Parts: sequence; structure tokens; C-alpha cells
Amino acid sequence: MKNQKTSMAFVAASWIALLAGVVGFIVGLVRAEMLLNEKGYYFTILLYGLFAVISLQKAVRDRLENIPVTDIYYGICWFGTLSSITLLIIGLVNADILPSEKGFYAFAFLLALFGAISVQKNTRDNLSS
Repeated sequence: MKNQKTSMAFVAASWIALLAGVVGFIVGLVRAEMLLNEKGYYFTILLYGLFAVISLQKAVRDRLENIPVTDIYYGICWFGTLSSITLLIIGLVNADILPSEKGFYAFAFLLALFGAISVQKNTRDNLSS
């Protein structure tokens, strides 16, 4: 299967999205007036979410290219992705922070996940072309 090479503009935009989401989220945590265990919770959810979406993107792509992926691994990837988003939502709903801060963390998280998926896709596309 011949893939078209990804443009440098999309590669750059993907890396910028990933870095903006991750750095923004972490800077928000560092500056937040939260207990250290709360900051750790949100940081762990960020790492979990990034790993989960990269694994999911790979599993979906493998299946599209007829590379064997077990149903259990595919299901775990979806579970990891959805549970990381759910855990962030639960944490933010119950957090004692301003609504604007909640929105900031939600959008930084989603931007980081989108960026991670895009970077993974671009990396794979450029290796196989």
C-alpha cells in the first residue's frame, strides 16, 4: 500500500499541537494551587491518555493494513483511551477550581491527545512511504 508523503506543514502543525497541549497542561499544573497529589493525578491522566491514544492509533492502523491485532489488545486500547478521558472529566467535575481552569485543562488535554495521534500517524506514514 503506497502512502502519499505527509507534508511538512502538517508534520509541524501536529508537533505544535502536541507540544502546546502537553506544555500548556503541565504549566497549568505547576502554577495551580492544588495539593501535590491532585497535580500527580492530572499528570498521570495526561501520560495515560497519551499512551492510550498512540496505542489505539497504531492498533487501528494495523487493522486497516491487515496486520494482525488481537481483539483483546484492540479493546484495551479503546478502554484506555475512553477511561483516560472519563477520569479527567470526573476529576475536573469534582475539582475545586474555577470553571475557566477546568476548561483550560480539558482543552489542553484534548489538544495533546490529538497532537499525539497526528504525530504517530505522520511518523508511520513517513516510514512506510
